[in-house]
Amino acid sequence: MAISLKHIQDQLRPELDAMNEIIAQTLSSGSELTDNIVTSYLKSKGKMLRPIVTLLSAKFFGGINDKALQGAAALEMLHNASLIHDDVIDEATERRGLPTINSVWSNHVAVLVGDFFVTGALRCGVATGDGRILSALADMGRDLSLGEIDQVDFARKHNIDEATYMEIIRAKTASLFECCAQVGGYANDAPQTAIDELRRFARLLGICFQIKDDTFDYYHDPIIGKPTGNDLREGKVTLPLIYALNRTDLPEHDEMLALVNKETLSTEDIDRLINFAKEAGGIDYAYETMQRLRDEANDVLSPYSPHETVDQFREIFDYVIERRL
Repeated sequence: MAISLKHIQDQLRPELDAMNEIIAQTLSSGSELTDNIVTSYLKSKGKMLRPIVTLLSAKFFGGINDKALQGAAALEMLHNASLIHDDVIDEATERRGLPTINSVWSNHVAVLVGDFFVTGALRCGVATGDGRILSALADMGRDLSLGEIDQVDFARKHNIDEATYMEIIRAKTASLFECCAQVGGYANDAPQTAIDELRRFARLLGICFQIKDDTFDYYHDPIIGKPTGNDLREGKVTLPLIYALNRTDLPEHDEMLALVNKETLSTEDIDRLINFAKEAGGIDYAYETMQRLRDEANDVLSPYSPHETVDQFREIFDYVIERRL
């Protein structure tokens, strides 16, 4: 049976509802256009995985309080700002089954709405009254931006080094999960050593999340809605293909390496590279890597006594590996 987040969401429903109310109030502007766009966008809340990790982290360290709720709201708004901006960059027309802001209005409006979400996140960060949380949010935003920029550079140079790939996804994706753990800890004045340990768990979770996301690019699935080979069209070489291209024992290796270094890839080129990655064991390697990350994450949690929150953290990791969206 597929693992679902629903029962964890249900257990946190009052807190998630309170956080969503904070977001709605913070983004209420008095501008008719802005309020219409924001209200429409917030109808689809996604999985809320990052606020869930934030709230569970707070629960892990003592309890979910107003500081944790404000911090979770800030993180969710920053995450959504990045999605709105990504839709502009990707020229996406749908997200979560609904039209994107850029497709309905314009790129100009979408960028401004994304910026408005950022200002909302800053307001919630200030509302925590905790400089450590504001600092964590700022550091995360810096990492996220640099990770995305480095990925562009990575694509231009056709760099296929696995260590570089891992560092990029740590910055552009895992940094947000790490910040969730920090905010939950700071909200309860937890010891820094304990926060750092849970932050390590969150880093592994975030890296695993991105690896799984990258595997979706190798399969056509109307549920996911992401075009097959979209990453390759943008020049992004992800873990399954990195692994395949490092297999110098394969007879097609030199040809595929030359192909991936082409300035522009045709649809046929992309199909060949995807099939090569699959046949060379790239998808299997990605899953083996995720399993290794899960083992490391379980090691982080193993010193703690059995507890509902610890079990939920483990379940979230399983969900990330097995999810279809």
